[in-house]
Amino acid sequence: MRLSTAVERFLTTVQLEYGYSEHTVRAYQRDLAWFVTFAEESRREQLDACDIELMREWLWQRQQQGLAATTIARNVATLKSFGTWLERSRLVPGNPASRLRAPKAGRELPRVLADEQMRRLLARVEARATPDQPESLRDHAVFELLYAAALRVSELCSLPVTGVDTAGRTVRVLGKGNKERVVPYGGPAARALDTYMALARPQLLVRAAAAAPASSGRVDHGALFAGNSGGRLGVNAVYRMVARELGEEPGGGPKGPHTFRHTAATHLLNGGADLRVVQEMLGHSSLSSTQVYTHVSTERLAQSYRQAHPRA
Repeated sequence: MRLSTAVERFLTTVQLEYGYSEHTVRAYQRDLAWFVTFAEESRREQLDACDIELMREWLWQRQQQGLAATTIARNVATLKSFGTWLERSRLVPGNPASRLRAPKAGRELPRVLADEQMRRLLARVEARATPDQPESLRDHAVFELLYAAALRVSELCSLPVTGVDTAGRTVRVLGKGNKERVVPYGGPAARALDTYMALARPQLLVRAAAAAPASSGRVDHGALFAGNSGGRLGVNAVYRMVARELGEEPGGGPKGPHTFRHTAATHLLNGGADLRVVQEMLGHSSLSSTQVYTHVSTERLAQSYRQAHPRA
């Protein structure tokens, strides 16, 4: 069997049988495509040549390319998952990736916007939102909900209309590992979302239906956020709109939607929210994943010090 064939079978299994998220499947697909290309260029395209030495050579090449330690660690995790599946499927006598070790890396603090920056950014987006431009109303609702509910971009884009409780101001989210959680959102997000659903979403769906035959399947009536062509709003489209706005704000670091999630978590902690509550809101299975936000919550730390320390 060719290595590429085994990879295709593995990706089908993790998507259809294991129920991994689209984000995880895409990461596996990307990493293993590079690995297969390396194996084929090394003339080791058959599965029986897939051993720990081949994997180590590929990882060494990746390191020589100057990739971050976090990227290499993800590559190792991908190979380990693939190797475990190969062994369980009895395609190889043992897991070839069992002795791989990920490089240690210092944990970088996430980019977080200050309160004033967040207010300024959202005000800028709201000022452009007008009924005669349904995309602008949609984008305003997207920005408000990303920040208000601290959603992952994949969670936001996969939200169905039925997942929104406008009366209770909550959204029912399907997160990593198909874990469901209910997340609240506040007044500004509620107003933006209500306006979008009443005025903009119908326009986007009607426009898409008029542009293509109904049989084309392009119109997704179940999706909360409709794209310009009537289908579900895509992750890449959200990345572009967020990057554009974050580029207007001072400060370095990532410009993706995850910055809104980092910012929301930090602002919650600054406001006095319990770490366990923030963990539940973010959908983290481990508290250690949430604790990174305590390192950037300096305002809360300083306030606690002033209130509690006798020599403050």
